[in-house]
Amino acid sequence: MRVVFVSTRSDAIGGSNVHIRDMALALIERGHEVIVLGGQAGVFAEDVQSRGIRYVPLQFMVREISPWTDLRGFLELRTQLRRIRPDLLSLHTAKAGVLGRLAGLGLRAPTIYTPHGWTFSEGVPKRSAMLYRAIERMLAPLATRIVNVCQADQDLAVRYKVGTPAKHITIHNGMPAVRSGLHAQPGATPVRINMIARYEEPKDHLTLFRALSSCLDLEWHLDLIGSGPLEAATRQLASELGISERVSFLGLRTDVAELLAQSQLFVLTSRWEGFPRSVLEAMRAGLPVITSRVGGVAEAVVDDVNGWIVPVGDVAALRDKLRGLIKNPAVRDRMGSASRQRFEQNFTFDQMLEKYLQLYASLMRPGPEVS
Repeated sequence: MRVVFVSTRSDAIGGSNVHIRDMALALIERGHEVIVLGGQAGVFAEDVQSRGIRYVPLQFMVREISPWTDLRGFLELRTQLRRIRPDLLSLHTAKAGVLGRLAGLGLRAPTIYTPHGWTFSEGVPKRSAMLYRAIERMLAPLATRIVNVCQADQDLAVRYKVGTPAKHITIHNGMPAVRSGLHAQPGATPVRINMIARYEEPKDHLTLFRALSSCLDLEWHLDLIGSGPLEAATRQLASELGISERVSFLGLRTDVAELLAQSQLFVLTSRWEGFPRSVLEAMRAGLPVITSRVGGVAEAVVDDVNGWIVPVGDVAALRDKLRGLIKNPAVRDRMGSASRQRFEQNFTFDQMLEKYLQLYASLMRPGPEVS
């Protein structure tokens, strides 16, 4: 079959784009034709093209809401879809989901929408959340199925009546395996802490930096992987809090698995999330995880089993959990082993792929449409 993936942006390789890339490669390996349509050009476009995946840039697909640009984006996307005529259309993140569902009308192809975290999640500004909820409610009937990357997202959508319960399905994110040599040694010292996050909302470097500034009597170093418009401000913040000498800004990296294998602890502080893939990458490496209580993270991280979940923006709670793990290598070892075990049992790429293939097969067979 001919599968078209649509992504909102190409200027970053975030979780949704990694998902598209990995799924595209798996489908191509199984003999399917895959085309990725994405916002303009950028590192994501370069990445997928270097792997032999066909990529079509969309000039007017942008993240920000802009009525005139969005109208042009809709027309551009509709033209491409009518030319390509996919057998299955897979839309990822909010803007691609909006324009893609409208542009896909009349295609007679099943349309799957994966928001990768709802734009009306708790933590999103109230006025914006109300607008996004209204848009999602209006467009929900245009998707054949809505795939949530965690049960928390599905529960949130059903609670706010974004589509009927039957429209939704949960397929947890899954990560490809890495070779055994890339498993971490969390009990080693000194402690290297890792965080993978763009320098923009909803990521919350401020809370992490403030917590670590109260841990200067302990031995640790923080590696930050990512890029984004707030990088300069984030560097300045580290300097103002007196921790800049202990923080490495590593930028975008292609050796994330190797860097995680050299770490002893993973942290992700956010204001809101869906089901962050970086947490699964850390669990795959066998690292204890400390994360904010957002989205579906509790479906991956269990308190005092493979890490800790702290309230959003709670510097004191984060500081206490950091201090406890930095000072206790035995606990880091125990939690790291539990992370690896939970990953293998629940979040491998093959497990996720099999669920998607079953969904694809069910949608390609004639049958009653889910309302």
